[in-house]
Amino acid sequence: MTTESLVAVEVTDLSKTFRKSSEPSKTLKERLLTWRQSTTQEFHALRDVNFDIRTGETFGILGHNGSGKSTLLKCIAGTIRPTTGSVKVRGQLSALLELGAGFHPDLTGRENIFLNGSILGFSRVHIEEIFDEIVEFSGLAEFIDTQVKHYSSGMYARLGFAVAVNLEPDVLLIDEVLAVGDEAFQAKCVDRVRGFQTAGRTICLVTHSPDLVRSLCDRVMVLDHGDVIHLGDVNEGISTYRRSLDPAGVAAEQEAAAEAEAAVAKARAEQTIVIGEVSTESAIAIDDAWIDAPPSGRATFHPGDTVGVGLRFRAPEGEMVRARLHLHAADGIHFANLSSWDVTGAEIGPTSAVNEVRFVFDDFPLTDGHYTVTLILQDPAETVEYDRTDGELGFDVFTGDPIISRLKLDVRLETQSGQPSTSGR
Repeated sequence: MTTESLVAVEVTDLSKTFRKSSEPSKTLKERLLTWRQSTTQEFHALRDVNFDIRTGETFGILGHNGSGKSTLLKCIAGTIRPTTGSVKVRGQLSALLELGAGFHPDLTGRENIFLNGSILGFSRVHIEEIFDEIVEFSGLAEFIDTQVKHYSSGMYARLGFAVAVNLEPDVLLIDEVLAVGDEAFQAKCVDRVRGFQTAGRTICLVTHSPDLVRSLCDRVMVLDHGDVIHLGDVNEGISTYRRSLDPAGVAAEQEAAAEAEAAVAKARAEQTIVIGEVSTESAIAIDDAWIDAPPSGRATFHPGDTVGVGLRFRAPEGEMVRARLHLHAADGIHFANLSSWDVTGAEIGPTSAVNEVRFVFDDFPLTDGHYTVTLILQDPAETVEYDRTDGELGFDVFTGDPIISRLKLDVRLETQSGQPSTSGR
C-alpha cells in the first residue's frame, strides 16, 4: 500500500482571504459616482494551513467562533475555493456543513433527500435504494412530504444528518451538527459516527465541544484566528484550546452573558438565570426553570462552585409530586439521575405549601465541558410524567487547568531525593 493511499484528505499551504467594504452600503447611484474612492479591507480567515487526515481516522477541529473552522471545512468540501494552496480528497465525500445546507425550503423532505444526495454526487438509483433507511433514521416519516420551510431546526438537523450518513461515503465532514437536536437524536448521531469508525471510514468533525473530541477523535487540530496552534494529541489539543479561550475568548463571551444575566436579575430577586419557559395547559406542569447564576456573576461555572437548578410548577391543591434531574455532558455521558425523593426521602407537597424546588450541588465536581440538565415533574409512584424541560437548561464549566480530567481532582505530587547507592564490598 502506497503512502498516498493512506491519506484521505491532504491540505497544503491553504489560505483563504475575504474582502469586505469598509464603507456602509450605498445606493447604486452613489456606488457609480464613488467607485474609484471605495475602499475594501482584507480579512484572513485561514493562513498557511497544512495537515492531512489518514484513511480511517477521526480528525477533530477545535476553535473559538471566528477561528476559521467552518471556512476550512467548506474548502475541503469544495463549496468555496481557497485563495492559495490546495486540497486533495481521495474517495467519495459527504458533507454536513450547516443546518439545511443543500435543502430548498419550498421542496418537501422527500424531494430534498434526492436533491441533497445529487449535490453530494450520488445517483438517483442509489438514493432510491437507501431512501427508506434515510427516512427511518431521521424519524420524520410523518413529515417527509411536508415542505421543509415548515421544519424546525431540529427536524432540519435530523434530515440533513440522515442523508449524509446513510449515503455511506468514504469521507464524512461534520460541522457542529452533533450539537443540534434533542438528546435522543444526539445519542443516535454519536452511535452512527461510532459505527463509521468501526467500518474504517474517515471522519472530519468540527465542533466547539472538547468532550466530543476527547470521546471520538484520534487527533485534533486547534485553530485560532486562522492559524494552526496545535496539531496532534487530543489531550494536549484540548488544553491548548482552553488556553486560547482564556482570557480573551472567554472574557468576551462572559461579558455578553453577564449583560443578559444582569437584565434577568432585575426581574428575579435571587439573582438567577431563567433558561427555559414551559407553557402548557396541563393541571400539573412546570411553569419555568432556571440555573442559578455562577458565584462570579459570569456565564461559566468553575469546579467547586455551588450549582443550583430550580423549577417552579403548578398542581392542584393537596397534590404530591416528585421532581427528577438528569445531568449529562455534550458527548452523551450521563452523570446523574436523581429525584427529590432520593435527596430528601420525602415527596414534594402538599402543593398548597410548595411550588418551587431547587437541586443544589455544593462543590460541583465536574470539569471543563458543556452540561445539559433535564428536569422532570412526575407522580410519587413514577408512573406518570407530567412535564419535562428537555434541551432547555445548560451551562458550561471552565477550569483553565492543564490537567485533563472529567472530575475535579485534588492531586499532590511527592518527590524524594535519590540517595547514592553504596556497594557492600
